[in-house]
Amino acid sequence: MQKIKIPKELQKMNSLFEEAGFEAYLVGGAVRDEFMGKGAHDWDVATNAKPEEVITIFHRVIPTGIKHGTVTVHFMKQAIEVTTFRTESDYSDGRHPDKVEYAGHIEEDLSRRDFTMNAMAASLKDGHIVDPYGGAEDIQKKTIRAVGQPVERFMEDGLRPVRAVRFASQLGFKIEENTWAAILREDILKKSAGISLERFRDEFCKILLSPVPSVGLKLLEESGLLKIFVPELLQGRGCVQSDGRGFHNFDVLDHNFYACDGAVLRGAFEACDKFSSGGASDSSEQSPAERLLILRLAALFHDVAKPSCKRAEAGKITFYNHEIAGAKMARGILVRLKFSNAQIDAVCHLIKEHMFNYESSWSDAAVRRFVQRVGAENIDALFDLRLADIYGMKRVDVRLHDTAVCGKLLELRERVDGVLSQKSAMGLKDLAVNGGDLIKIGIPAGKKMGAVLNELFEAVTDDPAMNNRDPLLALAKNLWEEKYSAL
Repeated sequence: MQKIKIPKELQKMNSLFEEAGFEAYLVGGAVRDEFMGKGAHDWDVATNAKPEEVITIFHRVIPTGIKHGTVTVHFMKQAIEVTTFRTESDYSDGRHPDKVEYAGHIEEDLSRRDFTMNAMAASLKDGHIVDPYGGAEDIQKKTIRAVGQPVERFMEDGLRPVRAVRFASQLGFKIEENTWAAILREDILKKSAGISLERFRDEFCKILLSPVPSVGLKLLEESGLLKIFVPELLQGRGCVQSDGRGFHNFDVLDHNFYACDGAVLRGAFEACDKFSSGGASDSSEQSPAERLLILRLAALFHDVAKPSCKRAEAGKITFYNHEIAGAKMARGILVRLKFSNAQIDAVCHLIKEHMFNYESSWSDAAVRRFVQRVGAENIDALFDLRLADIYGMKRVDVRLHDTAVCGKLLELRERVDGVLSQKSAMGLKDLAVNGGDLIKIGIPAGKKMGAVLNELFEAVTDDPAMNNRDPLLALAKNLWEEKYSAL
């Protein structure tokens, strides 16, 4: 008999269920993760106790989904979803069952699950496994297989085909032949097309955050799901970039996919002691996962507009201004997929700026203008995007592929750190004078004052030593009298 170790919190929970005359099981992803040797962070419990009975057993219970038999029990500092054994039938909206009936046994409850690896349960009493559909064997074989008839499972919820792709990408599993064949069916794709964009977006994000996102992205393409939800990307399939100069080995779509693989936070500089944060950015408000998601979204869409910008000139293929068109296209896609405004702005800014071309001949003023335009807080992400872009050209680590590019980025990084250490003005707010100071010397508020402040900022960008009150006020007075007062 197969068993897993039950955490002490769940053992204590089970003792309360048993005292009340009920049985309880750990179900879902937590059981799957235990079989894969991973630690489970979220616990879902199934029981033959009805929701109103669960409420009498535990002190703090939130009726989060009581209509479908689910409540959330707050127990020993854990929030645990507890659902009554149930069967489901008729999914007219493609997601929620029209009819839910309580079941008497855990095996009946497991029959409604999506994939065999998710259709296992572990008794909270002793950890013994209930596995009526061979989930443990499929995990061992690294196989994603629908429970029962795959067409039936997918017609119940159109998100399940997307979840199959997501699990394949996250876990490195293969989708079983009959399950994959069902995903390709026209009626299943139509069912998937009816899911909410928010539900697709959440699975899409998990694909992008998987170890090798191109695995899931290619499955989305091959299944027809990408055409439903992000058709713009498919314009890159067959759009050749190679013109003999040796920059690209792949068409635009594969390049975008592989750039997404290469998008790792500081990944190419992990072994480089010269590379440091240097105070250039403060990402403390974003979790590493959020920063990685923004980076991978930018990598996936950074060249999305290349097909529409493609030109052939003197035997060379060019994509002039594709970064500007790409930022616009990406914004439309991300708005449609219901990403937050902050995420959309961050991704589109990186796409717009990803074609920067640093040379050692840049003056310090040019470096300051680069930082001002990009934003000091975005430097790290922009460099990571550049490294991902290079990786996507040949699927080779930049340190092995082009040490010259790596060296240039390190050089620019050091120069950025130097500029920031000088406390240079990076915006109007950093000037030693403000609008109130200009009013005191006779410059009225309005557009003309704004023009004067912009010229002061340009002067300080060229010469940081100018950022002192007296010389700035003198320059402002001269600008006003000689250039703006008579306009």
